[in-house]
Amino acid sequence: MQEAPKTIVFEVQVSFGDCDPAGIVFYPNFSRWMDASSVNFFIQCGLAPWRELVKTTGIIGTPLLEIHTKFKRTATYGETLQIHTSVQEWRDKVFVHKHVVMRGDELLCEGSETRVFCVRVPGEPDRIKAIPVPEDIKAMCR
Repeated sequence: MQEAPKTIVFEVQVSFGDCDPAGIVFYPNFSRWMDASSVNFFIQCGLAPWRELVKTTGIIGTPLLEIHTKFKRTATYGETLQIHTSVQEWRDKVFVHKHVVMRGDELLCEGSETRVFCVRVPGEPDRIKAIPVPEDIKAMCR
């Protein structure tokens, strides 16, 4: 039987500025919060922040390749949302983060992000390239 993936919860306080004139959270903010939850996931699993990890491993971060989002319900300012983040799939150079956005027990949104671990291309500091997902990072996140 396969073990459930590690899930980290990231809380967001919705402010007035996160909403459109109707008082509904403007949809790109969900992507912004999922991105923040992605970084938080790795930090909570024990990884150093990217600015520190680059010094020891060369890894500059996990750029986004693809995103999918399905909205179920709206949110508004003054609410506290929880983004439940886990790694849905590990591939050679790619991983898929799953995000489930909740307001208490109520499902608001589900999203997935396909990302890669990247380093700078030697001799070409303006370019980056994907690397295989480090096994130690996989182990920390399971």
